[in-house]
Amino acid sequence: MSGKKWGDKDMQLIIGNLLRGGVLLSTGIVIIGGIVYLARHGQELPEYGTFHGQPREFRTIPGIARGVWDGKGRAVIQMGILVLIATPVFRVAFSIIGYLLEKDYLYTAITLLVLAIILFSMLGGLGA
Repeated sequence: MSGKKWGDKDMQLIIGNLLRGGVLLSTGIVIIGGIVYLARHGQELPEYGTFHGQPREFRTIPGIARGVWDGKGRAVIQMGILVLIATPVFRVAFSIIGYLLEKDYLYTAITLLVLAIILFSMLGGLGA
């Protein structure tokens, strides 16, 4: 026995499960959103001549949450995409906890810097 309570292999296993769970959760949410969207709009003819993009109400997290609460399929699909984007961010955040448990303060500081850059980049685009 190595005497370490927390090893690299344990951290890799948990991070792998975290990533796998995030991808599976987002996939499930997107599939449910697709079913809801097709149930409501499956008979409509799509207009391919003009690109409309996402409605303005689904471009913010509160707008997406309201849409999910109202049962709108597009909002549920957007929520699944948000979960997919959040999964690697949670991975980085969990890495900080893992490095702290290993008492590896250099990697903790580096990972904190990476998380700060990711959050600054993501939140900096909200005002545009």
